[in-house]
Amino acid sequence: MAVREHRHLGYPVAAGVFAVGMAGTTLPTPLYGLYREQLGFSELMVTVVFAVYALGVIAVLLLAGDLSDQVGRRPVLLCALGLSAGSALCFLFEGGLPALFAGRLLSGFAAGLLSGTATAYVLELAPPGRQARAGLAATAANMGGLGCGPLLSGVLAQYAPWPLRLPFLAHLALVVAASVLTWFLPETVADRRRPRLRPRGLSLPPGIHGVFVPAALAAFAGFALLGLFTAVAPSFLAETLAVGNLAVTGAVVFSVFLASTAGQALMGRLGVRAALPGGCLVLVVGLLLVAASLAARSLPLLVVGALCGGLGQGLAFRAALTAISGAAPPEHRGATLSAFFVVAYTGISLPVVGVGALTVWLGLRGAGLTFSACVVVLAACVGLYVLRHPPDGGAGG
Repeated sequence: MAVREHRHLGYPVAAGVFAVGMAGTTLPTPLYGLYREQLGFSELMVTVVFAVYALGVIAVLLLAGDLSDQVGRRPVLLCALGLSAGSALCFLFEGGLPALFAGRLLSGFAAGLLSGTATAYVLELAPPGRQARAGLAATAANMGGLGCGPLLSGVLAQYAPWPLRLPFLAHLALVVAASVLTWFLPETVADRRRPRLRPRGLSLPPGIHGVFVPAALAAFAGFALLGLFTAVAPSFLAETLAVGNLAVTGAVVFSVFLASTAGQALMGRLGVRAALPGGCLVLVVGLLLVAASLAARSLPLLVVGALCGGLGQGLAFRAALTAISGAAPPEHRGATLSAFFVVAYTGISLPVVGVGALTVWLGLRGAGLTFSACVVVLAACVGLYVLRHPPDGGAGG
């Protein structure tokens, strides 16, 4: 009975810890304009600083994607929170562009450890009959945490003193509280062993490639939209729409992740077979609205596009995660989820750096329109494919 009670209480706590860790990764988003004024770097450099985070994520996933399968979920989660604290300290005592790179790299390391580990931990802590709720809690913690980061920093930077320091002090306090909670969570990996860290590539267990490939491509397209909003949208708001309020900037970015969380909740009612193609097609509509907002210089259109795109991303993301988690053997679940997040975080980094490079020749509007067209094509192709070839893994919600 005690173990069951621990598991019942444990999965919401683990989801909360997951959210705190992920919030730190997007905390600098509304602040990039302030850093640009202070340090004098270009829009391309903003996207490079942002992409360093994704490189850190991918490096950890490739090197230590199955670390929590070996040493346990709780130690890896505590290590991730320590890296998140280190990232906050880099920004807190910011001393130029190298410190920003270091902070983003540490943040990427933290997210790389969190993504697969915390997702698996939340699912494993759920008592029997609560797997669907735990799946929603894990994906909502991921997206909800990412959304709360810019909202928190935007509000504090706009209305409180020390705009480049107070957000990171607040996050450090949350990380300390999350670390204490994590210490008291039960461990779910029974067969722990000595870790062996070596590059593994995107190794997958046999029999799940048919589920993994289309699901991972859908995640790539959705995360590309998230990357656009977390790296480039603040500059578009400030320079093209003349929106100087950092709280508004944070709220616009938050709206994407809020809609994503709503989409994940809706997926539970639709099921994987409907939500994966449906999410891709809703994502296409959102991207078209974002493109229209860029062409018309319209804030309302941008917000509607953010909400629609986020909804589609959430539907497709949770459907993809559910399908892959259901198809992966338990002993390989952590590594398989890590491979899934490698593809997703490639989507959040490479296209965004491409947008930053295109701004040199096309400006923000032209680069955004080009980006939107490319991701529309990808999302539409994936949506049509999974509509004709629905995944046969994890068909439930």
